[in-house]
Parts: sequence; structure tokens; C-alpha cells
Amino acid sequence: MQYTGGNRLTLLRNGEQYFPALVSAIDAARLEVFLETYIFADDETGSLVADALARAASRGVSVHLLIDGFGARDFPARFRDALEAAGARVLVFRRLLRPSLRRSRLRRMHRKLAAIDGCVAFVGGINVVDDYERPLDDPRVTAPRHDYAVRIDGPLAADVRGTAARLWRKVAWAAMRRRTALEPPPHLKPPPPAGSQKAALVFRDSLRHRRDIEEAYLEQLSAARVEVIIACAYFLPGIRFRRALVEAASRRVRVKLILQGRIEYPFLHYASRGLYGTLLDAGIEIYEYNAALLHAKVAVFDRRVACVGSSNIDPFSLLLSREANVFVDDVAFAAQLRQTLEQAMAQDALALAPREWRGQPLWRRALIWIAYEAARLAISFYGFDRY
Repeated sequence: MQYTGGNRLTLLRNGEQYFPALVSAIDAARLEVFLETYIFADDETGSLVADALARAASRGVSVHLLIDGFGARDFPARFRDALEAAGARVLVFRRLLRPSLRRSRLRRMHRKLAAIDGCVAFVGGINVVDDYERPLDDPRVTAPRHDYAVRIDGPLAADVRGTAARLWRKVAWAAMRRRTALEPPPHLKPPPPAGSQKAALVFRDSLRHRRDIEEAYLEQLSAARVEVIIACAYFLPGIRFRRALVEAASRRVRVKLILQGRIEYPFLHYASRGLYGTLLDAGIEIYEYNAALLHAKVAVFDRRVACVGSSNIDPFSLLLSREANVFVDDVAFAAQLRQTLEQAMAQDALALAPREWRGQPLWRRALIWIAYEAARLAISFYGFDRY
């Protein structure tokens, strides 16, 4: 990783903090806006962000919205019409034409990032969707979806802008037959230093950066000496990642995993639990988050290096999807993220005891084994030999 200094980084928790900051930055834009999101929902939050983009475009800002063809397949026509009428441009990454099991068709644009005027950027795991899965007056609502993003002011924002612009150009060229024109980029000045924090943008694509996010995690795990905390919504790591976790625990590093407790996708839910026994036996602590859906993809290493991004620890994120994470080498930022994770473990998560885990009912153990072996078979089918 190449760390860039001179940044001011702001940790944003959940949409409650993220969307006001994002909309404020879009409203302050003078030259251009890039926004990438996997999901762009037809709800209050979607309307909020779409309106902000349309306002920017109507005052002459060059607005680029890139959505995924699968995650945002229900992107409302009224949003598109309003944005294009205002002068914004909307592109779809790998439009979903028909169901397919081909590996190439499984590649998605899973990044959630924004770049404004080349000097402000946002990177994280938060889609353009309401925090709550159900209406707030539903008695089953207990807490918002748990997620994070980071606002970047300073030189690293230029890296985010460059990454977004490169992907936009690639998708735009592919869409030329649909009469999607390219426009010259505005003249942007390099952003001046805005603080003293060091950070690196690490992204995954299908060419030169296919394993960069995985390698960044493995580098931090191998260097850890005291503590590792990882919160991950969808957790099905490969052999190298599992080995790195176990080896860290064998060095007396305290390894804590905060994982999804609620059942969102049953197959993945039970398949991932096929790894729990081995990890618990190695001394790794596992906490299942139950207050709401866990959507975070964050980590803290030795209370100094923090990671916030879109990449889960599973074969789809690490080996197929386009992802973007920010690694931050700053004690204060790491402490802030660590505090929120410790709070989640203490108040909203259940710690799994190795003995109790081994003593689960036979039917549940059988279900976990079947799901895990089926997942391994599917992963092998697509050629991921390290899983």
C-alpha cells in the first residue's frame, strides 16, 4: 500500500451520518461529481440523493452516476428522467439482460464511493438506501443497518476521483453504441493538504489489482502483534485468509470477528458457519451481531491501522466484484472506529462459546455442513482453487 499524507478523515456511521454529509458535499460542488453505488433504492434516501444530484447538474456541475446492473436493477425511471433532464449522466455497469451462471456475468460493481471536485471524497459500504429495513412505525424495528463510510478531504481524494473517472470512461466506451457521449474532464487543481492523517485507497478490479484488497488484509494480519478486530457482513474467507487468522491467534494476537447474526441470505448464513468450529478452536473470538442487519466491512489492526470499505471477506468481493477500501494509518481514527466496534460487541452481539457451538443440535450441524460443502463445490466450479 502507498499511503498518502495530508488528509483529514471523518468516520461516518450509518446513513444517519453519511447521507447529510454526502448531500452537503454535492450541494457545494462547483465542477463535477462522481457517484458509484451498488444499490440505489426507490425510497426516501434515494429521493434525497437523486434530488441533490439533479440540483448540482442543473447549475452546470458535471454529474456522473454509475449504478450496478444487478444491485440497482430496480432503479426508478423517474430518477433517471429527472437526472437526465437536469443534465446529469447515468450509466449502468453490466446491465442485467438475462440470468447467467457464467463467471464473467457474476462480476459486479460493488463499490460505494463519491468524488466531488477532486478534493472531497467518500468511500465505504453504505448503499443509497434507507437505514431501516422496515418502516419506523413497525414494532419489529429495533436498530438501523450497521455500516460505515469515511469522508476524505485532502490529497487522497484525488486518487478516489481518478479511480472513479477511469471506471466511468471504461463503462462509457462500452455504452457508445447507446449514444453515450464522453466529455472532456474539467481542469481540477490538486487538492491541498487538509490535515495530517495518512491513508491509502485500495481497490479491486479484474486486471492489475485483482488481489490488492485481500493482500492488504493479509499484510496487516501478518504484522499484527496485539489485537485484530474485523466486522464483516458476509464472511466466507479462503484458505490463505483463514490461515492468516489462525496464525495471528497462535502468536497470542487477540482476534475478534463481528459477523452477521440475523439470517439475510440463508445459504450464505449457514455456509459461513461451517468455519466457526475451526476458528473458535484456534482461540479466535466470534461475535454475532443481532441488533439489526450488519452491513459493515471494517477492521482495526493493533489499534493503529483501520480499514473502511465495500469489500466483504468472501469470494465474490475478493475475487469477482469491483470494490474499494481505505486503509488509514492513524491512531486517533483507529481508536474511534474501535470504540464503536467494542460498543457493538458489548451491547448488540452474542459471543459464541466453543463448547456450546460444538454442542448444537444435530439438525443444525447437518444443515451447516450441507451448506458449507455446497458452497465449496460452487466456488470450485468457478475456479477459485484457494477456497
